[in-house]
Amino acid sequence: MRSILLVLSVLLLSAQGHAQGHHIRVKITGWKDTLLYLGNYYGEKTYLADSSRLDAQGVAIFSGEKKYPEGIYFLLMPDKRHFFELLMGKDQDFSVTADTADLAGKTIFSHSPDNSLFSRYNHFLATVNSRSVQIAGEMHQAANHADSSRALQDRKDLNESIYQFRKQFIHDHPGSLLARIFRAMLDPTIPTAPKLPDGHPDSSFAFRYMKIHYWDNVDFSDSALLRTPIYEGRLQDYFTHYVMPFPDSINAAADLLLKKTMANREMFKFTLSWLTYTYETSRYMGMDAVFFHLVEKYYVPGDATWLTHAQQQKIIERAYSLSANLIGEKAPALDLLDSTMQHRISLYGIHAKYTLIVFWDPTCGHCQVDVPRMDSAYEKAWKKMGMKVLAVRTGGTREQWLNFIHVHHLNNWINAWDPRHSSHYRQLYNVYMTPVVYLLNSKKIIIAKQLDVKGLSDFLRLRSRPAGG
Repeated sequence: MRSILLVLSVLLLSAQGHAQGHHIRVKITGWKDTLLYLGNYYGEKTYLADSSRLDAQGVAIFSGEKKYPEGIYFLLMPDKRHFFELLMGKDQDFSVTADTADLAGKTIFSHSPDNSLFSRYNHFLATVNSRSVQIAGEMHQAANHADSSRALQDRKDLNESIYQFRKQFIHDHPGSLLARIFRAMLDPTIPTAPKLPDGHPDSSFAFRYMKIHYWDNVDFSDSALLRTPIYEGRLQDYFTHYVMPFPDSINAAADLLLKKTMANREMFKFTLSWLTYTYETSRYMGMDAVFFHLVEKYYVPGDATWLTHAQQQKIIERAYSLSANLIGEKAPALDLLDSTMQHRISLYGIHAKYTLIVFWDPTCGHCQVDVPRMDSAYEKAWKKMGMKVLAVRTGGTREQWLNFIHVHHLNNWINAWDPRHSSHYRQLYNVYMTPVVYLLNSKKIIIAKQLDVKGLSDFLRLRSRPAGG
């Protein structure tokens, strides 16, 4: 069986109380007098839901007055490496017998229609996977184009057989948990593309149709989908492939999706949390504008009811600390001193086509590498584009700062610092690590930030291209 990375921390499950609760008897051949673990998916992550001791006969009982929330669960062996999956549906009074010599082939469920159906599907998948390995070998050994084409067609047919199995299963067992999961996995069927005035099919129709109908088969009232990897996988696919990577497009798509989830608070919680984390931590420039939008629209009014007041305030404060330095906004004013402490330097007193603000520390390892690289790019190309560099010291001693400037010949930069911390640059420019970089246009509007030397060079090169070039 496969190995799994399990987060061994207890997930507090929001189970509804039921008189019948749960009673699951598990017999494992190959283990005794040790702990057996019951885990569950939550999105694409896994968590420990419960544990029970296997007795001398290899039997463990999971029993309680409350039902587990529905979804895909797994029984993790005591070695924390081998496991097998099971469905936790409405009926949670059943038995499982498994043999560690063949967990996939010798696991039997009693009094659990959901898991009997799930076993049937897993056996079908095992056959498909075996044939898939054969096809991969045939493709590798293909002697000619005809053999390669035949193997490719076989793989396509195999994928189609999985699709047809799921569709037939939904038809035959419409109310089952597995059918609900399969339904959420189905992409909408795309109609034939209409023809354009010139008689050719509309090549963009399929994309536009998928974007509009992507969520048609997902039941947002069914929180069981959260305890499978399916829903989070669809979130990632949708926002990666069907939403343009611009804050305005992402914000609109996120609002439409969150509106769909509002009927089920658990779905809303998961979706908002996923979006918030994804765009707060995005490595792509400008995505903090999405984070700010989500916080302002959902956290500020108090819609994140699962968080404490202190937790909400922390997120809100984080968002507002970013609001002053979003791309498209005017850069906050900076009034600083030069290295002699005799002359004042104002950001808005610098007149240039581009102003690059670099917050750096001569004792910072990344700065020691990146700052000289920036200066080389500046001397080689950026200066010719009309750029000036405002370099703001954030740490280190004055002697370390001046020595670094001297050794690396940074004399063509505007070197400044804020000895009295009166400009509040750390809060206004989110400077909590170094180096931090902002690129401004002639009107001091932020047009890029947190790009490395190559990213800045590429960005400037694109902006300097003639229209249509």
